[in-house]
Amino acid sequence: MSRPSSLVARSLSEFLDAVVTAVPRALSGLVFLSLAYATVRVVLAVVHRSIDRLYAGDRELVGDLLVTVIAVFLWFGVALTFLKVVGMGDVAASLGTAVGFVALGVSYALSEMIEDTVAGIYLLKDPDFDPGHRVEAKGVTGTVAAIELRKTRIDTDAGDRIVMANREIESRWTLEATDAGAKPEGE
Repeated sequence: MSRPSSLVARSLSEFLDAVVTAVPRALSGLVFLSLAYATVRVVLAVVHRSIDRLYAGDRELVGDLLVTVIAVFLWFGVALTFLKVVGMGDVAASLGTAVGFVALGVSYALSEMIEDTVAGIYLLKDPDFDPGHRVEAKGVTGTVAAIELRKTRIDTDAGDRIVMANREIESRWTLEATDAGAKPEGE
């Protein structure tokens, strides 16, 4: 009969040792999360204000995209560091590696979308390619109606609205000579 009671006593002792070891790690994790939350919020607020100054008006979408990308990286770093603080460094390393491979696969799968987005950022920043300007791109001549992150809308003289992927436009487009020195209406 002493065997079952010693097994229970040993199990209880191991459980209490594990709890005593886990409590400081859990408290350290909570303190870290509190400080990280405050820090990330402050950093994102500063970044958001700075980017809002650079990308105002019709280019606000670019700023929002940049803030979102920065936020994802910051929170991912916080999550990995939290795992390390609570004693799960191996899990953090494995998770970081796995996410890297997943990101590589996603970036390959979405390469055209990413190319459109990058080209859209360049087009949005280009002062010669704005709504109201007459351009020729990929055999289409017309007035730029809207520039979005992935697509640009061009109104032709025939009254059609052509929607083109930004990667197709950014590589080769021409501002029509009649508008080269003129500003479109409203600017």
